[in-house]
Amino acid sequence: MTNQKNSSSETYQIYIASLSDYNAGILHGKWIDVEGLTTDEIQEEINKILATSPYAEKYGEVAEEWAIHDFELGGIRIAEYESLDTIVSIVEALAEHGEAFAIYYNDVSDLETAISNFENAYQGEYDSFLDYATQTFDELYVHSIPKNLRYYIDYNAFSRDLEAEGYFIEDGYVFRPV
Repeated sequence: MTNQKNSSSETYQIYIASLSDYNAGILHGKWIDVEGLTTDEIQEEINKILATSPYAEKYGEVAEEWAIHDFELGGIRIAEYESLDTIVSIVEALAEHGEAFAIYYNDVSDLETAISNFENAYQGEYDSFLDYATQTFDELYVHSIPKNLRYYIDYNAFSRDLEAEGYFIEDGYVFRPV
């Protein structure tokens, strides 16, 4: 079992587009690397994008509306108008737990639940669900079974039972129901 953390090559970023420009057929926006930034710092970057709006400059208006038109958040899906607080919380959890958190979050679809339950749900990284089931069974029960009977253990059946209880594996990461 390994505990997966964010690799240094992973970049968490969002693409912010000025909506006044977008609605006028002008693509004006910028990728913002959000890892380590606060909500206020992300908002400052957004304000810089809006302040350089070609549409607003041409028509003497102020660009105020923006949307997230793309994102790279370790596989986590977000909405076009996701709150900056939510994005900061997602990035903090990804920085702490890596890809395993993204998988769990996408499964439960609720950030608060994912953050509060991740530590209990995450069981580690395995080559297969059968490997997890075998290791778990051996840790819990094999010591109480006489050696001459251990050949009859049906690890596949135990694995199916765990899956029926809500355990799952995705990309090698195993989670239990919480």
